[in-house]
Amino acid sequence: MNSTKSKNTSNPCISICKTDPITGFCYGCARTNEEKKIWKEKSTTEKWKKENLNILIKRMSGWQLETFKESYKHKIDFGVSIYQRDSNKKPQN
Repeated sequence: MNSTKSKNTSNPCISICKTDPITGFCYGCARTNEEKKIWKEKSTTEKWKKENLNILIKRMSGWQLETFKESYKHKIDFGVSIYQRDSNKKPQN
């Protein structure tokens, strides 16, 4: 991993973007719409991003947490989430 990438916290989006109508949390990354906006702001600090990532992980459990961890790691290692990787594959007939 290059040193530039290790300094920056990757956006937690794993391309499963659907908000739970009850909790208001994204099924993929567990962020609220407000948190998604804050992540995009240029003024958002690395400290805030790291703290928010920890909050997001605490919000998750079970399959959501396992899916997030696996896909987020893949995104950090390869630049795309597992969902993005798989959606780019062409079906074989």
